[in-house]
This record gives sequence, C-alpha cells and structure tokens, in this order.
Amino acid sequence: MSQDTDGGVRMLGLKLATDPRWVNIAEKSIDEILIDHAFCEQKAATNGISLIVRYSEEERILQEIAPLVAEEWGHFRKVLKEMEKRGIKMGPKRSDAYVVKLHGLQQKGGSRNQQIVEELLLGAMIEARSCERFRLLTLYCSDPDLREFYHEFMVSEAGHYRMFLDLAKEYADEDYVKTRWQSFLDGEAEILANLEMRGDRVH
Repeated sequence: MSQDTDGGVRMLGLKLATDPRWVNIAEKSIDEILIDHAFCEQKAATNGISLIVRYSEEERILQEIAPLVAEEWGHFRKVLKEMEKRGIKMGPKRSDAYVVKLHGLQQKGGSRNQQIVEELLLGAMIEARSCERFRLLTLYCSDPDLREFYHEFMVSEAGHYRMFLDLAKEYADEDYVKTRWQSFLDGEAEILANLEMRGDRVH
C-alpha cells in the first residue's frame, strides 16, 4: 500500500505524506471519520461565508467563494445523508487541532491584500491535505461504496485547492504568493510530523 501513498503529495506539492497507518486506523473508525468529515464540510462552508462577509466589496471573492459555499454546504448534506444511512449521529462540536495549528502559520498585519492572501493560502492548505486524505480512502478503503463516495470529494477538494491558490494571485504578485505558499507547506509538514496521528479525524 505504501508505494502509492505519496502520489497525492507529488500531485499537490505537499512536503510530507500521511503516515500509511492512518488509512488502516481510519477504516476501523469509519463512523468517526464520517462525523469529522461532516464537521469539516460545515466549517468550510461557514469559513467561506466569513470571507464574503469580511471582504464583501471584493468582486473576485464574491465570484469564487459564493459558489464554493454552496458546494461545501451540499457536501455537508451529502455526508449527513451517508451518516443517516449508516445510523450515525453528529454529536457535539469537535475541535480540530490541525487547523488550529495552521492558523499559527498566518502572518499578522501587513496590507489588506496581504491579509486576504493569508486567508486564501490557509484555505488552500486545508483543501490540499483533505484531498490527500480522501485520495487514500479512495484507494484503500475496503468498502467499494465509500471508495466511490470519497473519490468525488477528492476531486472537489483538488479543485478548491487550485481555486484558492489562483485567487491569492489576484491580490499579490506571483513571487510573493509562491514564497508565502512555500512557508505554509514547510510549516504544515512540521505540524503534521509532530501531531498525534488519529484515525478518527480527517486531519
């Protein structure tokens, strides 16, 4: 199995592949993965709404993020439907240690456009890692229905990752965005290397 686990890393430019053991652990806790996935989609939609609220005068933000919000909310509903089919309940709100630590990679201050870039690169980072994890489930989950289920999400997250990166280049020159993105990639790899591996979380 490990021979293909770095395929998503090469495709997405991530610096560190997910530990192959995560796939085995996650499959044994698939109910928990679905619950956490539902919360991830919920947060993605609400974060998109937050971007629109804070930067409502930015036409490009509206054009790109409004459809993303609709798609993420649709994904949330789709995961809920899968959970309902399996008799799984959402339960109380969960914290996401990975995302909390990612926020620490953002540069504070700077121009308004630089602040927008930081928000967009954070979004790109989350989508990239989610895409990599969904790819692993698509490849190695023994349930054929879930492999198909997660393939759709993998493709979608890859598109969101590219959209966030491309949108960031609307607010700063390409060299600046590349430099900041490399900083996010380096920091994210360090976070992942030092974060407890949990099979009940998407991240």
